[in-house]
Amino acid sequence: MTDRLNGVSFMVKHIFGFLKMSHAKPALALTPVPGRRRLVVEAAKEMEERGYAGLYCPSTLGGMSLVEALAWNTQSMPFGITVAPIYARVPEDYSETSACIHEISEGRFRLGVGVSHGPTQKRFRTPVGKPISDMRDFVVRYKEWVGAGDPAPLTLAGMRPRMIKLAGEMADGLVFANAALSQASKSLALLPADKLKNDEFFIGCMTPTCISDDVEAAKAVHKRTLARYVQLPYYREYWRESGYEEEMAEIDKLVDTGETAAIFDKLSDRWLDDVTLFGPANRVLEKLEAWREVGIKTPILVPSSASGNQLKAVQEIFQIFG
Repeated sequence: MTDRLNGVSFMVKHIFGFLKMSHAKPALALTPVPGRRRLVVEAAKEMEERGYAGLYCPSTLGGMSLVEALAWNTQSMPFGITVAPIYARVPEDYSETSACIHEISEGRFRLGVGVSHGPTQKRFRTPVGKPISDMRDFVVRYKEWVGAGDPAPLTLAGMRPRMIKLAGEMADGLVFANAALSQASKSLALLPADKLKNDEFFIGCMTPTCISDDVEAAKAVHKRTLARYVQLPYYREYWRESGYEEEMAEIDKLVDTGETAAIFDKLSDRWLDDVTLFGPANRVLEKLEAWREVGIKTPILVPSSASGNQLKAVQEIFQIFG
């Protein structure tokens, strides 16, 4: 009888634990894709009605314009830019723009900035200096600019130790993108204890997410997306430091020889499981909970679908979180 009761107790705890995870709604990251920008705003309004933790978007394809639209079209949901390149605008301009959006939205907006990547900035014909000193200068100028009102809270995008420490020293938050779950605790330990405990200090992570019962199809979606990220030296170095030396060494060779089409087949399941969420709903929910347990206060799902576009992926997320 005792064994039977213990078994029932375990099942009840498992069921209630699953329901709890299902209702702990994350934030989402949406890109304002040309031709579907109004639909993205409508999706944001539905996210707000459903109680999601926020909407955060990259600065590409008019992300700064999208967050202005969100300031006017939402009433309670937090939102922001995750990673705007500091070399794209002067800090004073970012400060004034963020102050305006921050005021209109009654304090719901957050500006996230990063140094971007050398190859990306080269494509934009933007010079890149020394990342840490440039970011330090940016933060000082952003926060000291006066006359436009209070600027929005500033989040730094950082993956490696020096930028993480700078975020803990000078910024109002830290955001990862495509981070490894196995590395997250070590990375967050670099932040001051008072920042880790402070609810006002934002700690987010953008994680590619594909919900599908067809696990292989979901993995293929992520491989196609991340194949371009592993071509960036900064990311390869981060993942190398995270324990994927063999995979990154093989990709180094492919990048050097220009055989980038072969990268897809070099992305291991072990690596993919560490940096993305994929598979059936219960698997995604369990892995999402693991991210919360290591200290990510605001998980940010970057939705993709194995059978449609970004907006289809959002509907798939709605189906499991409500």
